[in-house]
Amino acid sequence: MIKEAIKFLVEQGIDPHDRFVEITDADNVDRMFVINDEGSANEVRPINKNAKERFTVTTLTGLVNYVKSNLDYRENLFLHVVSEREVELRGTLDNEGSRENLARAVAIIPRFEYEYFHDAEELIIALQSTFKGTDDRDLLLKVIGNVKEENVRNTGDTGFSQAVTIKTGIASADDVVVPNPVTLAPYRTFLEVEQPSSDFIFRMKDGPLGAIFEADGGSWRNVAIANVRDYLAKELDADIEKGRITIIA
Repeated sequence: MIKEAIKFLVEQGIDPHDRFVEITDADNVDRMFVINDEGSANEVRPINKNAKERFTVTTLTGLVNYVKSNLDYRENLFLHVVSEREVELRGTLDNEGSRENLARAVAIIPRFEYEYFHDAEELIIALQSTFKGTDDRDLLLKVIGNVKEENVRNTGDTGFSQAVTIKTGIASADDVVVPNPVTLAPYRTFLEVEQPSSDFIFRMKDGPLGAIFEADGGSWRNVAIANVRDYLAKELDADIEKGRITIIA
C-alpha cells in the first residue's frame, strides 16, 4: 500500500517526502494539501474514475442488461425514471458533490400530431400504426373509413358529439354520431411496458378531416412512469433486494 502511494505521488509530480496537511474549508469540506520544504502548498485531488460519457440505449431491456453487467464493480446505483420516455442510471455523489451519469435509456416513440386536423387516409394510417388496438380505435377507423360526404354535418353539434354520413351498404348511407370521448392507447412510452389508455376528444370537419385532442390533463404520464418503474423493479428485483440498485420515480 505504501509503495503504491509513493508511486502515485511520483506520477503526480509530488515529492513523497513532502508533508501532508488536511484542512477543513469554510464549507466544512476536508481538503488535503501537500507542503514542500519551500513552504509551497498544492492540493491533492482524488483520481477521477467517473465515466467520461454516458452510455445511451433505446430500450429498457438494454438498460437492464447494462446494469447487470456492471454490478460486479459498481455499487449503490440509482435508476431515475425521468419521464415516460427517459430513464437515467446514476452513481453516488462524488467528492465534488456531483453524481456520475452512467447510462440513459430514451424511448423511440412514433410521431403523431395531436390537435391537428388530418385527412382521412392519413388519420387511418396513423390510428393503425401509432395506436394500440382498442374498441374505440376500431370504431373510429370504421367511421373515418366509411365517411360518405365531404361536408361534415354540424346539425345538433353539442360540442361533445357530431353527426356524419357513412356508407352502411352497397347503396345505402346512414347518419351516425361520432363517439366522444374515446379511450385510446397511443404508443407513448417504452414498448416493454403496457401503453397507458386515456381519454381523447375526436372531432371532424369538412374535407373530411379529423383531429384527436388529449382530454385527461396529462395524467397518463403518471401511469406510464409507474409502469416503467414496475418493469425495472421486476427485472432487477434481486439487485434491489441486495441494496445495489435504488429506483426513483
